[in-house]
Amino acid sequence: MATRKKNPIWAFFASVKLALFLLFILAATSIFGTVIQQNQPAAQYVKEYGENLAHLFRILDLTDMYNSWWFLSLLGIFSLNLIVCSLERIPNVIRLLRKDNLTIKPERLAKMGIRKTLALPLPLEQSVQRVGDYLHSKGWKTKKRQKDGGILLFAQHGAWTRFGVYIVHLSILVILVGAVIGSPTFAKKVLHNEKFAFKGSIMIPESQETNFIYSFTNGKKIDLGFTVHCSYFTIDYYANGMPRTYLSKVTILENGKPVILKDGSTVHDLKVNKPLTYKGITFYQSSYQPYSDFLTVLVNTKTHEKQTRIIGGGKQIKSKMQPISFGIINQEVRGEAVQRMKIWFSDNQADPATFWVNNGQKAIIKRPAGEYELTVKQLYATGLQVTKDPGVWFVYIGCGMMLVGLFVAFFMSHRKIYAFIREEAGQSTLIFAGSAHKNKVGFEKVFSKLVDEFQKQMV
Repeated sequence: MATRKKNPIWAFFASVKLALFLLFILAATSIFGTVIQQNQPAAQYVKEYGENLAHLFRILDLTDMYNSWWFLSLLGIFSLNLIVCSLERIPNVIRLLRKDNLTIKPERLAKMGIRKTLALPLPLEQSVQRVGDYLHSKGWKTKKRQKDGGILLFAQHGAWTRFGVYIVHLSILVILVGAVIGSPTFAKKVLHNEKFAFKGSIMIPESQETNFIYSFTNGKKIDLGFTVHCSYFTIDYYANGMPRTYLSKVTILENGKPVILKDGSTVHDLKVNKPLTYKGITFYQSSYQPYSDFLTVLVNTKTHEKQTRIIGGGKQIKSKMQPISFGIINQEVRGEAVQRMKIWFSDNQADPATFWVNNGQKAIIKRPAGEYELTVKQLYATGLQVTKDPGVWFVYIGCGMMLVGLFVAFFMSHRKIYAFIREEAGQSTLIFAGSAHKNKVGFEKVFSKLVDEFQKQMV
């Protein structure tokens, strides 16, 4: 019978060579996405690579490669290739699993690589019963059929493990679906809704707040639907002046009121490895920006009246707490960080006080007008990277499926055991045989142990 010719388009997408080629192209292009920093301002690329190369990067979308039309197209072709490959091969697996294994001829059992022949001092029916009961006790549920003057028993384990590779295929598709759903390009060009999925950033100075971010894709504002307030930023430095750790204290505001977070608090310590997620939007501590201004907090220790102001160095301000006025008249700087400041403080009732205070340290000031607590620290803005990725759970589920599929594909196998029993001169001859489509050495050990234990029972 002539073999039916396959559709050339179907054959093309069912090709394993195409899958390998696409994997190579995806891996190679990902190098560009790793070497070239993604989603940076246009001026940054001009500064690092020059105007001509920066322009080429923009044309090829290399500055936002993983959301570019051509990279997503490659993922789409790869997904189609996986689907067609699976549809091409799964029917053969199903036919293999539905195969009647009791049609095998006894002569073939005697030629199998994993086999052993035993003599049983029992008639045929008793021998069949003993062998069947033994295999059942070991977890091998048997089927039997009369064949060539004897009885053939068959049992199998892990037939479904032949689908392990297709679990991996499905997991890759689920991951790719998650990646596409979470892509700002998909949200903008397909759903026409930039708020569905986005990536952006924002700089929030201490004591200030925002209800929007700037998109990485086009620099436009994206409304968050709520407000993020940064009440405090702190940074620690190494002895050489390099930054060591930094964190922000942020509060989510809805209708002007703080939102209680999952941990029961309203203030979240946002660190580099400790993001904040609210309404599907995740905030990551990514950078910071020091200013030449200072954040001051003045408290009247008697009335507990509090005033927060941002002031510049070398300037005198009048407080709302009359008749107090103060200013920063000098400062010591190391690198980008102010170490300590010299404060001028007056209540118009005695000579002004001047003193040095460390950055962020509280100072108690006793004056004729009362006692005051003053905290002065260098003003910083916290740099937050903000993402909304509705496809992230697809990615997590896909990764879990991939681990299961890889375990099944590499560490489990379809194992078959045959037992053919024929009666000769009042006793029975038993041929044990087995096969496994993977890890045959491991199955041979299991087979030998199974046969040896049966022999001991028959002694």
